Amino acid sequence: MSDEPHLLTEEQDGILIATLNRPDKLNALSAQTMQLFEAALHRFRDTPELKVLLIRANGRYFCSGADLRSGSPTAQPRTASAIRENHRLNLNGMHRIYDEMEHVEKPIVSAIHATCVGGGLELVLSCDFRLAAKSAAFAFPEGLFGVLPASNGVSRLTRLCGPHWARWLIMGNQKADADRALIMGLVHDVLPDEGFAEAALAFCRHLTQSSGEQMGAAKIAIDLAAELGRESGRHVERMANSALMLNPAYLEGIERYIKNLGSKDK
Repeated sequence: MSDEPHLLTEEQDGILIATLNRPDKLNALSAQTMQLFEAALHRFRDTPELKVLLIRANGRYFCSGADLRSGSPTAQPRTASAIRENHRLNLNGMHRIYDEMEHVEKPIVSAIHATCVGGGLELVLSCDFRLAAKSAAFAFPEGLFGVLPASNGVSRLTRLCGPHWARWLIMGNQKADADRALIMGLVHDVLPDEGFAEAALAFCRHLTQSSGEQMGAAKIAIDLAAELGRESGRHVERMANSALMLNPAYLEGIERYIKNLGSKDK
């Protein structure tokens, strides 16, 4: 197993499937994992035929976080400013990659079938959709050794779930099972373990049927609206629709929708 790539990719029905593939290492995020994942992310971004990116994993863990056992190829910085720069520029490119996941104007889905912690949780926080199997669980173990999750763990978790639940996971150092993660807003849905992989694929196939232009505009507009006040948020809505409604596909789509409504009434 150690000779196999740390990440596998395949295409299916307009979906690029990226599978974490270090089950013997609990899918710890190695330099190779992140290099292969970044290449897959760019391929997804730059290939019009690919509509959705699905991230999943092999083995009894979804991801145990950064690969701490392999160590770092460079010496640990010994000043605060150098540590900050190391977080931003190094760590196998996590900062850069997770930011790019948010910027890509296509939906990214994670299907978490088991325990997901540390850097793996930061990875799924950067996705647009998070589906959890009943057996999934989430945690940030960084508090056990006196630091914070610093490749978006604090910032994105707080933005998604609010300070209330961020304190629970980070300060309280508590683990969240799938049902609690749903209550927190950390995941969108909890699905049975049996048939989970196929259910996640079915959701991705559903997403591929949506307009790519609408998906891209919605991703930007939602992020902006979360940061802006109510009035500015409405300006974002109007700005986005002013472009979308000039798309010929919009008129075709609305005519088809109205026609289908009429047929259901008969």
